[in-house]
Amino acid sequence: MLTVALDTFRAGPLEVAPAEYQVRADGARVGLTMREFEVFLVLAERVDRVVTRQEIYQRVWSRPMRHRDRSVDTHVRRIRRKLGAVSPGWAYVHTHFGIGYRLAPELLAR
Repeated sequence: MLTVALDTFRAGPLEVAPAEYQVRADGARVGLTMREFEVFLVLAERVDRVVTRQEIYQRVWSRPMRHRDRSVDTHVRRIRRKLGAVSPGWAYVHTHFGIGYRLAPELLAR
């Protein structure tokens, strides 16, 4: 289980309120499940830095990741879809193939 910080913080158009388990993008609430929020929070705590899939899994599921487990990838895909639905035109979570993911809000070219 994650330890949740109480302070609200911002990254680009994102606002994360850990104590309330809420994420807002462009002012709109992003409806994340508890597990999706936990995965997102691990990334948000390290904005602009790559977080390995193993680290995300260890922090969220509190156990080592098993070989070929795709849970992290599935949750990141869902997070991306939900962020894109409320805040089109932005890329939030970037893949670093073979390593993990990085949260870095980036406005896409229009």
